[in-house]
Amino acid sequence: PQFPTPGVEQTPANWFKVLENYKDRINEDTVFIGHSLGGAFLLRVLERFKIYSAYLISAPAGVKPILNWEGDQPFIENSFQWEKIRKNAKNIEVFHSDDDPYICLGNGKLIAEKLGVNLNFKSGQGHFNATAGYTSFPELRDLIIKQNP
Repeated sequence: PQFPTPGVEQTPANWFKVLENYKDRINEDTVFIGHSLGGAFLLRVLERFKIYSAYLISAPAGVKPILNWEGDQPFIENSFQWEKIRKNAKNIEVFHSDDDPYICLGNGKLIAEKLGVNLNFKSGQGHFNATAGYTSFPELRDLIIKQNP
């Protein structure tokens, strides 16, 4: 899906409107990967839908500093339903780095702690984007293959 970004169109309500077009494909066999703000949105998706696996990479959850604090607020300003999120996915993995220039490591730690899952801590990997050298993510690919028959 192509979600509207940035500005006033970038809201959870507008992103859920886009996701509505794919609702018939979301079920207990679905695998989602959420990077950055997409990870925060994936947490919101997990408050509503049951899926098989969720992979959260450099996701904001409200721990400062977050470089785009104002733009992220509509996605993170209300408390997450952590227990419901945990129950709505068989597998959840969290990836975060200690030198992410956009979203501090405290966010990854918080998400992993609240969901009772492993934090895949990767030192010196930035925001797991092309700027940080990520044009592919073999470790994530291998984990997805291993966890999703």
